Amino acid sequence: MVEAARAGGAVALEHYRRGIEVTLKADRSPVTEADREAERAIVGVLRARCPDHGVLGEELGEAGPRTRRFIIDPIDGTRNYVRRIPMWAVMIGLEEDGEVTAGVIFQPVTGVLHTAWRGQGAYRDGERIRVSPVDALDRALLVHSSLNFLRRSKYWDGFLDLVDRTQVQRGFGDFSAYLWVAEGQGEIALSTTVKAWDVAAIKAVVEEAGGRITDLDGSTGIYGSTVFASNGLLHDAALAALRRERRA
Repeated sequence: MVEAARAGGAVALEHYRRGIEVTLKADRSPVTEADREAERAIVGVLRARCPDHGVLGEELGEAGPRTRRFIIDPIDGTRNYVRRIPMWAVMIGLEEDGEVTAGVIFQPVTGVLHTAWRGQGAYRDGERIRVSPVDALDRALLVHSSLNFLRRSKYWDGFLDLVDRTQVQRGFGDFSAYLWVAEGQGEIALSTTVKAWDVAAIKAVVEEAGGRITDLDGSTGIYGSTVFASNGLLHDAALAALRRERRA
């Protein structure tokens, strides 16, 4: 998985440096030829090493068995990528019998690599990482995705309640928000517009760092449209704040 992430990252980084052509998907989200070429490079490495595994990719879709498969986001943070903001990553998760058991997040611009394996912990460049010990919302840092997406969701009122209850907020979504939680730099991160490939790798990393990751309704799967990560200590209280305000 690390080899595949580096291969895809090299392709994406070459495009990033020489120029990027952007088109829009049906949902108006951007996609580039770099996304597609990077995913082909990733799948090529994975199929050569693990021919009995299936794949589910953002750009090339689904192929092979579902019982054991790699879930691939060739460029997470495409909006950053096309704007030349260097915070984007290749993400690969391993799903076995419906459970995510491993994850790799590679940032080609900086070379930073996060890895996690079920029961073995989470690591940044080989160094163990852990979530923070903060156990009160009024001392927590909340990281959120784009406000316009949140504003259009049913979670907006609950989000505002959570803003009031937390100490400080930062607005930078995609993979980086969840790495801040995994590394203990923040306590809560959320997004209302995700797919399985946005969640699989970060689920492995956050959970192996000692945190907890669900959707905004508390379900633990990766196939919903929302994601909510915490250091574990604040998870229930933060979700309760979201639900309480939504009922008001």
